[in-house]
Amino acid sequence: MEKTTEACPACMHRTKDRSETEKRSMLNRLSRIEGQVRGIRRMVENDAYCPEILVQVSAVNAALNSFNKVLLAEHIRSCVANDIREGKEETIDELVLVLQKLMK
Repeated sequence: MEKTTEACPACMHRTKDRSETEKRSMLNRLSRIEGQVRGIRRMVENDAYCPEILVQVSAVNAALNSFNKVLLAEHIRSCVANDIREGKEETIDELVLVLQKLMK
């Protein structure tokens, strides 16, 4: 199982060990999103028609939402589940706060 480890005790940031497959998948998704954003920038620079830009922005939003869903599901299945098994109930509060931020 993948584990969550302490990275910086002074600032209390946690890290997650990810498999190469998981990391590669996430980075590939982010690269595609990054490319979409660069495309939108070029559209603005080239004075593209507003509705065309809006459609592309909507596509980027959908891609980011999809990324969030995959990441959240993996977080719940691994980090949250492991912490609950270890009796770390504060993880539930952390998850609730994250969900509240995502649902703004």
